[in-house]
Amino acid sequence: MGGGGFMMERRSPLDDFLLSLSEAARPRVCFVPTPTGDSDRAIAAFFEAFSRLDCEPSCLRLFGTPEHPAEHLDRQDVIYVSGGSTANALALWRLHSVDLALREAWERGAILGGVSAGANCWFECSVTDSFGPELDPLHDGLALLSGSFCPHYDGEELRRPVYRSLVDDGFPPGYAADDGAALHFVGTELRDVVASQPGARAYRVERGVETPIEPRML
Repeated sequence: MGGGGFMMERRSPLDDFLLSLSEAARPRVCFVPTPTGDSDRAIAAFFEAFSRLDCEPSCLRLFGTPEHPAEHLDRQDVIYVSGGSTANALALWRLHSVDLALREAWERGAILGGVSAGANCWFECSVTDSFGPELDPLHDGLALLSGSFCPHYDGEELRRPVYRSLVDDGFPPGYAADDGAALHFVGTELRDVVASQPGARAYRVERGVETPIEPRML
């Protein structure tokens, strides 16, 4: 998701869509708030939103003393990563081998998703404000998906020009998503683009070219 979900919309069709992708009758959904520093506010918002849905919500905290994070992720049908600091999340995941557990979850068919940093993390590269107030390229994502990603494409005025400039200068091409838009990949192939807000779109961004992708409204 470029932006949206339960942290931006009280009841988000994007969250419902993510849940619907699981084949489980009552999917086990794990919230991974590492990019927020395991924010209590984000965790409370997740449980408030998902306790109303037909699922079994849980949360994986890594700050403090984590309890067997890989084992917990191995039991999940859906894994939902928060927004926040992409770089900090990647560093902590690698320290606790969560990066390997996420790849194993993907390979066994679990649904992986998230918003902003929770979308950046799946790609090889992304645009992030993890390193300070300016937007910077990040080159060491989990690389489940090739190329790059930029969230908040219409929500923050510098996102589009910075991403376009980076790609024009040799940054890997990829995708961008407005707030309220999400890209659905099956394996490594883009299957669908959906939106919860009128006017929200995704884009394929290549050197010198930006191609809008019209979404399916939820």
